[in-house]
Amino acid sequence: MRYRSLDQIAAEAEVHPVAELSRRERLERWAEALERCGTRRLRAIPDIEYGPKWEREARRIDNSPLSVAFADPELRAAGLKGDTIGDAAEFFDLSLGRIHRLACVCCHGRTIDAHAMAGELRGLARREGLGSLAVPAAGLAAGGAVLVGVAIAAGLF
Repeated sequence: MRYRSLDQIAAEAEVHPVAELSRRERLERWAEALERCGTRRLRAIPDIEYGPKWEREARRIDNSPLSVAFADPELRAAGLKGDTIGDAAEFFDLSLGRIHRLACVCCHGRTIDAHAMAGELRGLARREGLGSLAVPAAGLAAGGAVLVGVAIAAGLF
């Protein structure tokens, strides 16, 4: 194999750079892929919570929500390496506990409704977008105290 720069390759082939997707965009794209499944029931993954971490991360099953994500060409192009629990956890930035709640047999039974899981993923994506708007309770209390102080000074109370 011979090394060639991107410019050299572009002179001979059509090159399509892949834009990096944010976590929110990756979750939304997965939800879209699930919605394209229609009314098809997907297989839940058994025993996600059992075994050593390396074994849990390697677990997979055909026709699962994770295999739907891996079948999506845009998610693969963005870096999704496979349809294992570990691949999904890394790519979508999800904990093993979150994947357990999303895709395990003990949480859903043997099958998962693709549209219901898409809704859960959209909820996660929406919460992702709210991160910068979150205000600690202490900040709310301090801000409220300042407003009350201003109102008292202005003779409103």
